[in-house]
Amino acid sequence: MARPRTAAGRVRSDEDALWRSGDVSLRPGFLIRRLHQIHTGLFLEACGDENITPVMYSVLSCLSQHGPLDQTTLAKEVAIDKTNMTDILKRLMNRGYVIREIADTDRRMRVTSLTKAGEAVLKRTDPLARDAHRKTLDALSPQDRIRFTEMMMTIVQAAETDAA
Repeated sequence: MARPRTAAGRVRSDEDALWRSGDVSLRPGFLIRRLHQIHTGLFLEACGDENITPVMYSVLSCLSQHGPLDQTTLAKEVAIDKTNMTDILKRLMNRGYVIREIADTDRRMRVTSLTKAGEAVLKRTDPLARDAHRKTLDALSPQDRIRFTEMMMTIVQAAETDAA
């Protein structure tokens, strides 16, 4: 009797069959998406009064840590595409949290800097965001929090290496 084949013509393994019939809520992608939803909810609950998203917070934090950056570098640091970065920077500029100026070293390039208002919102949201991060991992022991973060870093670094 011939074994069932996948769409690609490969013989379907028992693992394939278990995957197809297995509980969707146990799949890594499902769990990663749910964890992202949970963390985003905790972040927005904590920082909602500031009307700032997790990505906006990351941009402001990155500028605080690195100083003025061009849009391409900033997008890489925060791991979002340049098109989304353009939208985020417009929203942050409209709120007065960042300014964009022509770079001293290259008149064709614009750099983004944190304003005093951006520093102030970051100062107010830092402890709130930290609490949201802590709550995200609350169910884990202190050692498991470290290990979980290390495992996430391993996956991200492997994907970035593969993409390079």
